[in-house]
Amino acid sequence: MATNRKLGRTTDIRLAMLRSQLTDLILHEKIETTEARAKEVKAMADSIIALAVKEKDNFEKVKVKVVKAKLDSKGNKETELVKSKNGKEYLRVVKEETTEERQKDMPSRLNARRKMMKMLNKVKDEKGNNIDLPAKLFNEIAPKYEGRVGGYTRIIKTGPRRGDAAEVVILQLV
Repeated sequence: MATNRKLGRTTDIRLAMLRSQLTDLILHEKIETTEARAKEVKAMADSIIALAVKEKDNFEKVKVKVVKAKLDSKGNKETELVKSKNGKEYLRVVKEETTEERQKDMPSRLNARRKMMKMLNKVKDEKGNNIDLPAKLFNEIAPKYEGRVGGYTRIIKTGPRRGDAAEVVILQLV
């Protein structure tokens, strides 16, 4: 019977570690880790990338009405002076309504996105903005592997680690 490697950790710690490594692999497209951990992350990465390849074009374009604050030439919000019912004056932001074309996921792609978010951690860039990893999978990684059936990752052995002699490998996207 096939089982997962325990990696000398309790279940919750092991799953958190594997999620972190999978997130780093998708974000940086390459990680350095031990061989046993790499084999576990490889299986997870291959399944998540296969899901992205399958669902990458499963969306429709829809037009959406968007109400935004009107900005001046410096990028500041424009305001206007308005009188309230009781006679007091206050500043109100001027808003403009536009229509934008956006992608709307079909149900199976939405389900795939939710599965990906369950397997990946949330990541922020240097400025503190959230990075949308499922979007990266759909838009950047999946098109590279469109004609490929499996085998999206590669393990390259680099030798034993100094200190405990654990076999260190580089896990990277092909």
